[in-house]
Amino acid sequence: MARKLKEYPTISLKFEDLDGKIDFGLIFGHPGRVHIEIGSGKGTFLVNQAKVMPDENFLGIEWANKYYRYAVDRIGRWELKNIRIIRTEAAGFIADSVPDDSVSCYHIYFPDPWPKKKHHKRRLLCPANLHQLVRTLQTNGQIRIATDHADYFEEIKKLAATQGEMLEEIEFLPTAGAEDGERTGTNYERKFLKRKIPIYTLALQKR
Repeated sequence: MARKLKEYPTISLKFEDLDGKIDFGLIFGHPGRVHIEIGSGKGTFLVNQAKVMPDENFLGIEWANKYYRYAVDRIGRWELKNIRIIRTEAAGFIADSVPDDSVSCYHIYFPDPWPKKKHHKRRLLCPANLHQLVRTLQTNGQIRIATDHADYFEEIKKLAATQGEMLEEIEFLPTAGAEDGERTGTNYERKFLKRKIPIYTLALQKR
């Protein structure tokens, strides 16, 4: 029998309750560097990373309701106070609700590649959205990206190169939950590695 998922109101942010730009200190109840994961899935990365970085704050964004509810339940059971999660569309949320120079790191692991050419306009990593990521990053803040899709990865690298004055490539270090041979420790990565699908990673730092 599937476990009944619990709701944890202190963990879940509601988009309709937000008014203008977010005050991260108010949301988390304490200061700390802010990490945002776009596409949190079941919350594997958030939980693993937040456990080893208790003084830093983590905000997950997930659109799929079934994954969002699972992540809320998982975070709540771990009783982690430095994670919040919101169910919303990421690009609009970042553009409308995230203040300038407020984010320490964006984690974008296995975004939907929308492989058909007619769907490329739906890709998260595009010029308009990259502009918003750079706007909201603090100086020395990072954007960390992983994908299994080679063509998308090449497009991401070309896109990053257009921001050469603002972003420089740095080493992609494995996350806290990554096991031997892994980079992110996410469910998607483990699935792809079992199928022997190559993983491509990129880490960028704001100058």
